[in-house]
Amino acid sequence: MLNNLFRVAAATPRVHIGNVSKNCEEIKKIYDEFKNQADVIITPELSMTGYTCADLFSNRNLLNHTMSELLKLAEYTGSHPECEKSAALVVGLPLEKDGELFNCAAMLQNGKIIAIIPKTYLPNYGEFYEKRWFTAGRYDRTVMELPGGEKVDFGNNIIIEMGTKDRTNKDNENQNSNGSVNVGIEICEDAWTTVSPGRLLALNGAEIILNLSASNEVIGKEQFRRTLIGNTSSTCICGYAYVSAGRYESTSDLVFGGHNLMYENGKLLGEIKPFENGVLIKDFNLTKIRHDRIANKSFSDCKRVFSEREYVKVSCKKELLKKEEILARIPITPFVPSRNKLERCLSIFQMQVAGLQRRIETTNSKCIVVGVSGGLDSTLALLVSAQAVKNIGLPAKTLMGITMPGFGTTSRTRNNSTKLMKILGCDAREISIVNSVRQHFKDIGQKEDVHDITYENCQARERTQILMDVANKEGGFVIGTGDLSELALGWCTYNGDHMSMYAVNTSIPKTLVKTLVDEIGHYMGKNGFEGIETVIEDIVDTPVSPELLPPNADGTIAQKTEDTVGSYILHDFFLYYTLRYGMSPEEILFLCKNAVKQNEEFKFSDEEIMKWQKVFYTRFFRQQFKRNCMPDGVKVGTVSVSPRGDLRLASEIEFEEFIN
Repeated sequence: MLNNLFRVAAATPRVHIGNVSKNCEEIKKIYDEFKNQADVIITPELSMTGYTCADLFSNRNLLNHTMSELLKLAEYTGSHPECEKSAALVVGLPLEKDGELFNCAAMLQNGKIIAIIPKTYLPNYGEFYEKRWFTAGRYDRTVMELPGGEKVDFGNNIIIEMGTKDRTNKDNENQNSNGSVNVGIEICEDAWTTVSPGRLLALNGAEIILNLSASNEVIGKEQFRRTLIGNTSSTCICGYAYVSAGRYESTSDLVFGGHNLMYENGKLLGEIKPFENGVLIKDFNLTKIRHDRIANKSFSDCKRVFSEREYVKVSCKKELLKKEEILARIPITPFVPSRNKLERCLSIFQMQVAGLQRRIETTNSKCIVVGVSGGLDSTLALLVSAQAVKNIGLPAKTLMGITMPGFGTTSRTRNNSTKLMKILGCDAREISIVNSVRQHFKDIGQKEDVHDITYENCQARERTQILMDVANKEGGFVIGTGDLSELALGWCTYNGDHMSMYAVNTSIPKTLVKTLVDEIGHYMGKNGFEGIETVIEDIVDTPVSPELLPPNADGTIAQKTEDTVGSYILHDFFLYYTLRYGMSPEEILFLCKNAVKQNEEFKFSDEEIMKWQKVFYTRFFRQQFKRNCMPDGVKVGTVSVSPRGDLRLASEIEFEEFIN
């Protein structure tokens, strides 16, 4: 179980305009259903009265009744067993203070009003005229005395620290969350302003922003709202939960759709679309937020620019839920695009091509050389190279493809290599390595029937020597084919396939390589390369193998990489969350188990996941020496292992703590 997840439920209850009692009953229904399922439940702007009360907001009876029901609602949150562990509840209400009326949000928990946040910016244009009733809440924190004498923090510079900092709790020790999270609240229009309160709250420590809104629907506003909230979440590096008034508000002039949204670091976690019903409940991953804030130094610089105003913390000692599963969708292949697949793949492909194209132009080379094995990696490198040569306007035969059959080469991969090079029109050559490797075996005293690491690496290095020497002879340079997953695991022969003059796949993980080859191959088949689709389909269907061991008796591939190192699906998952968010092994294991449950086509037991996770960490840290001298290659995603940019590690890291 983890407590670094913060679970928010965004609910749009049915509203009864001006009927505070009925509205509170609707809110209670939602609270009762979700009080043990979330850390906080949020409702829309002015949810206790309805947003469309208009001049009724000035009515003394409404205001008195609202205050009375607020106290009852707060008391209700403390009237059931284990209420100290139940969700905090955030409601919207009009509230009078010092002779002025404010549009407010109030957080309630365990029988108490934790804090009251006034709306900072009041829309008074177009269909909105809030200044007719409310005062803008440009208030530093002050204390408001409620009927009965209770004193509550009031202001828009308040950050609510939810949870407890119990460092004796073992669950907390491993997760860097300290069992608490900093929450900021803003209201509707606040988010639409140039310098929003939510942004300032984030710069001053708020990790989650809650927005209580009453946003009406007009053409185009739905998408604009997504863009607005997503951008705020991205630039503020925060979780952002947005809840809006629904269709039971008055429709005299406007219609409200109840569009609820949640974003995490700019990524949409989920939404209730306009005019749909339901409660949006999702988990925010505090590790991701905290990691990206540490990594983004511009965020820290902004904090210093906007630090003149003092922000204060108010405590809500609601113990955060321990989650056994995560509500957010966890892709089992986080590197592979789930939507607009061809569009994303073309974008990645174009970046690879652009990097290589620039290197060809800079070196003024007469040719580029690719070792073609009939596998996924060399296929992608060949496609990238062919497109780069075409873009520059050079003859297709500027690209030289060399297939080098050895002891483990099968007719399947050999034929696919030949067919692919022919379709692309490159200078296709075949150079067998069998005789040269046998001579090398003789020179070093290696027996050919001993299929050990020397047997394998002699072949890999012989192939690299051929590529390098041919490139020298022809006035060109060698294109590396190895991918990100292989570099992460060290699954490459040092100074063999590990080495090249420029590597186009170094930031493409194996799971993405397969998708790219499939999508780009079929795209090229529809754009002038007739017959390539059939070859691509067979390459994609071929087991991943270095083909360094003799084939089976029937001529099929005997050496399958994943039998030795484990599933690339799992390894790419471990790699993504280790490097992208710096997550602990415990958290990655938790996410991976949930991802497998959510993606039933992948059958990995808990024991398998734990086994291959240990293999991942062992290989990842032991193989840094290979990455420290890897060749140049273009970065296309957020995860890269280049020692010149993204990953600077000592080769002697003591990694035992990661696998025990």
